[in-house]
Amino acid sequence: MKRILLRSGKSPYDVVPVEQALHQDVFATNSGNLIFSDASHKILQTPDTEVVSNGIRTDIAAADRINEEYDAFVVPLANAFRPSFEPQLQRLTRLISRLKIPVVVLGIGAQAGLNYNAARLKPMEESVRAFVSAVLDRSASIGVRGEFTEKYLRDLGFQDVELIGCPSLFMYGKELTVQKGAAELTAESRIAVNGSHSAVQKQGLDQVIARAHARYPHLTFIGQNLSDAQQLHWRDLSHPNAAVTAMPTHPDHPMYREGKARVYIDPITWIDDLRGYDFSFGSRIHGNIAALLAGTPATVLCSDSRTLELCRYFEIPHRRIDKLREHPEAADPAALYAEADFSGLVGNHQERFERFTGFLDRNGLENTFAHGDGGAAHDARMKELSFPAGVRPWNDADISSLTSRFGWLQSRIAELSLDNAQLRRELARGAAKAAKPAAAKAVATPSVYRRARRVVARPIRRALQSGK
Repeated sequence: MKRILLRSGKSPYDVVPVEQALHQDVFATNSGNLIFSDASHKILQTPDTEVVSNGIRTDIAAADRINEEYDAFVVPLANAFRPSFEPQLQRLTRLISRLKIPVVVLGIGAQAGLNYNAARLKPMEESVRAFVSAVLDRSASIGVRGEFTEKYLRDLGFQDVELIGCPSLFMYGKELTVQKGAAELTAESRIAVNGSHSAVQKQGLDQVIARAHARYPHLTFIGQNLSDAQQLHWRDLSHPNAAVTAMPTHPDHPMYREGKARVYIDPITWIDDLRGYDFSFGSRIHGNIAALLAGTPATVLCSDSRTLELCRYFEIPHRRIDKLREHPEAADPAALYAEADFSGLVGNHQERFERFTGFLDRNGLENTFAHGDGGAAHDARMKELSFPAGVRPWNDADISSLTSRFGWLQSRIAELSLDNAQLRRELARGAAKAAKPAAAKAVATPSVYRRARRVVARPIRRALQSGK
């Protein structure tokens, strides 16, 4: 049995209660991460391969254990080439440099503006070179998400670069069906909208959402940030994102008060819920990929290179968000729905899938669609599990809404009390051990004051005597 260590927040089979999931941050601040890591897990699991999640933590000291216990380390990534991710990238590089097993990177991306200008990445160029070099020393090639990242790495001198997109859209293999269920959207249509804090605060998405909210009574906002989920479940406003009150996950927003906001802990419930919608749109790439996997039409409002290059590669309907400010009516869901063409996305999907599986083959990785049961066992196992529903706004004051929250808080208090008691015991033992040699030293060794007094006493006495 081949064993693969997969960089992911959690295994798709881990059922984690909402409170615990938020406390542990199982999706590494953005639930979209679980879309592509869960897809990778399913794709790589075959009768001869066991896939194990590493829990997202980069433990450099675990390199020897990883070499001993696993046959490959697979790293699905999104926009990892960005300044804010550089410390994590450097840690990954240090871990990979100690590994003797193959290391395969799936769908990594560079983040820049919509103009594809890589100048902002110049300060971290050394870190990028070190990471890619370490990976290519242990694999045949590195998989990138789109045209911008491919050119960026080739300009840095790397030739073993393959454009493979993102594993998320291959969750169901070569099958992908997206169809418009209605001729047009109306006030009765169910519509999902998504977006980042920066798009809401700086790129005009707040106005797009406000107009859609006024026109479509069945509009739901689907957030992805950990802070979004904490605001919905706990009304926690301690994160800096709470300053963006135009975000529908903020308690002051009308969509929050109307219960029209969600965050999903697990991709399976996210995708299942989106099957009941007529359309999805917004600036979140994986929020809209979740809709496409559900067969629901979606349009991405691209806000940077990472979303734009992925939309271009997969031929996902999209509009540049900076162009919509000049024509706000063009961002109306009905208009986006009417112009959306899914023929390229669906018609060319199999070709892209074969390119992706070819990349896996060249890097020594089997996939469930060519070497397994097509994911049937995985899907059957997932159906047997009961995952928590999407996190909703906390607008209720009934007993049932309070019980789970207060029950979890009570259990955390009990755990912390036990931890504190253990720490006090360990501290007391440590203090007692330290006190014994300190006491002995105090007897045998004069104090600093006494030693200093002896050193300076004689010169002072001589000086006083000479002055008489």
